[in-house]
Amino acid sequence: MTPCSARLSVAPMLDWTDDAFRYVARLLTKRTLLYTEMIAAQAVVHGDAEKLLSFDVSEKPLVLQLGGSDPETLAKACAAAKAFDYDGINLNAGCPSARVAAGDFGVVLRRDPDKIADCLRAMRESSGLPVSLKTRIALEENTAGTDGFDDLCRCVDKAAAAGVSAFVIHARKARLKGFTPKQNRERLSIDYDVVYRLKEAFPHLHVTINGDIKTLDDALTHLKRTDGAMIGRAAYADPMMLANADSVIFGDAEESVKDPVSVVLRTEKYITDKINKGARLAPLVRPLANLFKGRPGAALWRRTLTENAFLPQADFKTVAEALKSVIPFF
Repeated sequence: MTPCSARLSVAPMLDWTDDAFRYVARLLTKRTLLYTEMIAAQAVVHGDAEKLLSFDVSEKPLVLQLGGSDPETLAKACAAAKAFDYDGINLNAGCPSARVAAGDFGVVLRRDPDKIADCLRAMRESSGLPVSLKTRIALEENTAGTDGFDDLCRCVDKAAAAGVSAFVIHARKARLKGFTPKQNRERLSIDYDVVYRLKEAFPHLHVTINGDIKTLDDALTHLKRTDGAMIGRAAYADPMMLANADSVIFGDAEESVKDPVSVVLRTEKYITDKINKGARLAPLVRPLANLFKGRPGAALWRRTLTENAFLPQADFKTVAEALKSVIPFF
């Protein structure tokens, strides 16, 4: 699978889609495309590339998302990524965070579509992998009074000319000044029709739609008009939805783990190995906290797990003890 063939994906989310989440997600779905958290290209080039880029093969198919605005730096980061067998590389031109914008990447790149094209061209030539772009419809500051469609088309047209054929569009504009990332999600209206029209205007390109997609049924609805659907925070808030993704979205036979208790038990080796290498339990179990959402004992499980995960010497036995709070309900 490559970014160009993904019918369903989970959005790259800083501090959320780490390797612990991806390990759990892969117990639930084999076909859904996963992304890393956004990694700054400069950090890869000047920092510990092994630590930043390494991942377990079980996480594949996996796309590396990079943040940056300098084609040369992005090219060097992509060259470094060659050794890690990613399935694709994605450029973040959609994050509206002020901190990210201060680094001259994320959605601030939409001020200069030619720069985006230069970055993508350098990434594609350096990596030899499928390269995609994730962005918003437009910058509100540049497209006030319009729906942003023409601005989006200009950006996509230039990126396509640079050899990119896969695009992930968050179906909202972004406002850089005066809005936090949360306000950018909640105060700017969603406009799926703009993304549908983009697909109609560029039928030869692979267009994935993102933004407020909360269920697999939502994804199926969008897949009638686009090539792919990307689920964000909903996949973290209710990860068990991914257990049905391979059958519902891809038409595969039922092979994933459907029982959240079994999911927890199958993380034992992963968690134990990580702790033996010096990791702490708390970040490793964050993806497990919502596995029982909507089921009896869910609140007690979440509270027991999260509180005890911070204790000194906490390990998988801590997880097993917390599991007893929900096992009577199964």
